Amino acid sequence: MRPILMKGHERPLTFLKYNRDGDLLFSCAKDHTPNVWFADNGERLGTYRGHNGAVWCCDVSRDSSRLITGSADQTAKLWDVQSGHQVFTFNFDSPTRSVEFSVGDRLAVITTDPFMEQTSAIHVKRIAADPADQTAESILTLKITPQGRMKINRAVWGPLNRTIISAGEDAVIRIWDSETGKLLKENQKEEGHTKTITSLVKSPDGSHFLTGSLDKSAKLWDTRTLTLIKTYRTESPVNAVAMSPLLNHVVLGGGQDAINVTTTDHRAGKFEAKFYDKILQEEIGGVKGHFGPINALAFNPDGKSFSSGGEDGYIRLHHFDHDYFNIKI
Repeated sequence: MRPILMKGHERPLTFLKYNRDGDLLFSCAKDHTPNVWFADNGERLGTYRGHNGAVWCCDVSRDSSRLITGSADQTAKLWDVQSGHQVFTFNFDSPTRSVEFSVGDRLAVITTDPFMEQTSAIHVKRIAADPADQTAESILTLKITPQGRMKINRAVWGPLNRTIISAGEDAVIRIWDSETGKLLKENQKEEGHTKTITSLVKSPDGSHFLTGSLDKSAKLWDTRTLTLIKTYRTESPVNAVAMSPLLNHVVLGGGQDAINVTTTDHRAGKFEAKFYDKILQEEIGGVKGHFGPINALAFNPDGKSFSSGGEDGYIRLHHFDHDYFNIKI
C-alpha cells in the first residue's frame, strides 16, 4: 500500500472530509486556506481563499455543491464548491470550532469557543437553497453554562436532525433536542472518557458513533440511548478517529503533543494510524508515515481508501491492497 503524499498546506492539518460520492477530499489546516483534492490520485483541484485564521472544520453538502468551513477568525463561511467563491459569511463573537450540515442540507450546526466573556455555544443556522436568500440569524443558540469555559470540540446531528450530539474538553457527551435546545442525555461518568474528547465521527447509518480522547482511548456509543458499546485502548493520545463504511474496522490516529515531538524519533512518537477490529476491540495493524501527530482521519465512503492529515502539514492518501479486505483475526 503506497501512500500518495499530498502537500498543499503550510501548517498542521486539522480536518479531512470526503464528499458523499467519494471523488473529492476537502482538507482544513491552520494556514487559513481549505483545499480540495481529487480523491483517487491526490491531485489538488483548488483552494478556498478568504479566511483569516486557522480553519478547524468543514463539511460538504450531499450534492457536493456547497462547502461550509469554521475558522478561528470568528466566522463560518459557505462556499460554492465548484467555483471557490464565498457565498456567505456567518460572523460570531468567538472562534468557530465545529460545523456540520444536517441531513438534507437545510440546516447547519456550528459551535463556538469560549472567548473573553463569551461561553462556548452551539448555534443552529438555516441554510437557504438559493444563496441570495441566505440570512445570518440563528434558529437556536445553546449557551453552554456551567461548563461554559470548556471548548466543545465537535457537535453533530443525531438521527433525523431531531438531536444534536456534542462533546469536548469536559469529556462529557451530551445529546440536545435540536428544536427546543433542551438537554436530553449525558453519558454516565464512570464509563465515559476521562480527558478531553478530541474527535467524534458517526457511522454511515447514524446508529452509533465513535469518540476519541486524550485519555488514550476511543469509545463506541449507541446514538439513541448513549450506552457505551466498545472501548479501544492505545498508547498515545487520540486526536482523530474514523470508521470504515465497508468492514468492521475503526482507525485511531494521534501521538504526543506537538510540544514534545522533537525530543523523540518518529517511531517512539507513535505517529501511526492504528486499525482495530470494531467488534473484538483488538488491534489488527497500523500505517506509519507521518513525522508528527495525526490530527485528522477520513475514510472514503466506498471503504477502499483512507487519508490521514498530520502535524507535519502532509496529507497521506492510502488506497488499500487486496489483502486488506481479507484480514482474518
